[in-house]
Amino acid sequence: MQSIFPENITPAVMNERCQNTLVSHLGIEFTEVGSHYLCAKMPVDKRTKQPAGLLHGGASLTLAETLGSAAAYLCVNQEEFYCVGLEINANHIRSVTSGYVYGRAEPLHIGRKTHVWEIKIYDDSQRLVCVSRHTVAVISKEELLQKI
Repeated sequence: MQSIFPENITPAVMNERCQNTLVSHLGIEFTEVGSHYLCAKMPVDKRTKQPAGLLHGGASLTLAETLGSAAAYLCVNQEEFYCVGLEINANHIRSVTSGYVYGRAEPLHIGRKTHVWEIKIYDDSQRLVCVSRHTVAVISKEELLQKI
């Protein structure tokens, strides 16, 4: 299968791009760029837990949106377009109290104006923790600058 992502994109490149953002603040690290998927991991620690000691659902959504938006961005001409989140939903399947969670984004639809990505998040034991669907709008930089 031919890759939907540029050849020069590696986890190291993605991690460098995300320095000094929410992504790096939460400890999210890109781990794999496949031909049609993007993976990252996130620690379950004081940054990502709710007061009850469980992984915060918002942290799971942050991991999902990070993966979906980054994957979409890699599929467009980055000199001409931005990719911005339009909608995200999630089903939280299982709680996690420690270790890492691992997300994998795969496309359901890659269109000219929108992308839809499915993100599945697993725990250290490879049990499903969360499943999310993220819709991304593809907006021309020229159009966006006219609106500002």
